[in-house]
Amino acid sequence: MVYDVTIDGKDFRLELERPETGWQCFLNGHNVEIDAVLARHDVLSILIDGKAYEIKREHTAADTHLWVGSVRYLAELRDPRSLRGRRGIGADEKGAKKLLAPMPGKVVRMLVDQGQAVEAGQSILIVEAMKMQNEIKSPKKGTVQKIVAVEGATVNAGDVLAIVE
Repeated sequence: MVYDVTIDGKDFRLELERPETGWQCFLNGHNVEIDAVLARHDVLSILIDGKAYEIKREHTAADTHLWVGSVRYLAELRDPRSLRGRRGIGADEKGAKKLLAPMPGKVVRMLVDQGQAVEAGQSILIVEAMKMQNEIKSPKKGTVQKIVAVEGATVNAGDVLAIVE
């Protein structure tokens, strides 16, 4: 997985692979030894070159911040393979938009109800894949027209999970 990450205005290229044990991480082309565990929702316990950190994510409709200890960082994560990531969040797009499963996994939690108003970038549901929980977010401001996914169901990449209009 390759991501473009911006932390407080500084750009990084993050490459992650998960071989049979642990993680393999390259930051701007340099190998970094890491081991990471999702301690609880929005909290990552991580070892970087043998030093332990607890990283907490604070997510609002407008921004994402990472807390490392008592220091807060503005963070933006983009998947360069994602068309939506290249275009930005479609807050002003017209018409219904389908939320698709980005990878095979299991729907572990629904965060909104059908008929509920949502903001662009708001988390709709969580899909677990390879022991990692992935928030599936609304591509636009609108109303959740239909929730197709069911909590506990296994989904394939590309399956429709919900529709936001």
